[in-house]
Amino acid sequence: MPDELTSFPPEVAEKLKTYVYRLIDPRNGETFYVGKGKRNRVFAHIREQVEEGDPSNKLRRIRDIHLAGFEVAHVIHRHGMDERTAFEVEAALMDAYPGLTNMSSGVGNADFGAMHALEIIRRYAAEPAVFQHKALLISVNRSAADSSLYETTRYAWKISLPKARQAEVILATLQGLIVGAFAASQWLEATAENFPGREPVAGRYGFVGTEAPEPIRSLYVGKRVPDEYRKPGSANPVRYTWR
Repeated sequence: MPDELTSFPPEVAEKLKTYVYRLIDPRNGETFYVGKGKRNRVFAHIREQVEEGDPSNKLRRIRDIHLAGFEVAHVIHRHGMDERTAFEVEAALMDAYPGLTNMSSGVGNADFGAMHALEIIRRYAAEPAVFQHKALLISVNRSAADSSLYETTRYAWKISLPKARQAEVILATLQGLIVGAFAASQWLEATAENFPGREPVAGRYGFVGTEAPEPIRSLYVGKRVPDEYRKPGSANPVRYTWR
């Protein structure tokens, strides 16, 4: 067996099916990426090079490791899975290792990710919302704790602009519970000019607005999102309550 593996033998790759792996910085033992793949995906990631332009945080980390004279370490956490099971394992590992360089959170983490027991009780015991307005639901992750809920909710989303402009209320949801309600005065492209101090995101939009009036907030905040508006396994953080 060679000291440095660059691929799985073909007969082994066939038996792996779908697997979930971690990339590890050997300089400090820190896990910086969680992914899933088949065949030689993990080795392709390890050998990935920084391309022209602005590299991702993951590629910067890989480059820095190589420049320091080390190789990226890895662990195959679970193999022999189908796609659905692999998504679940990947999402659970993303919860277990904060500070990852992954561009997006795991599938299902917004609704089924790590929670305290009291959070689970609040979520499932909460009264389901009855939508009396055209509500745009935006799932915010736990980065909401790093800034105001309004700032977290309003930027930056891949939406249907004509449809978003029809929304009568924008509801921030956290793991299935409605935690905030806002009214948008306008939707704008996610550029630095439109949103000073924010990183531009091509093809996405944000809104300018205010907290919704108290009568509207009382209708929705603290209620849970009904099951028909939550698609298991969906990674899309934006949902509409009307067609």
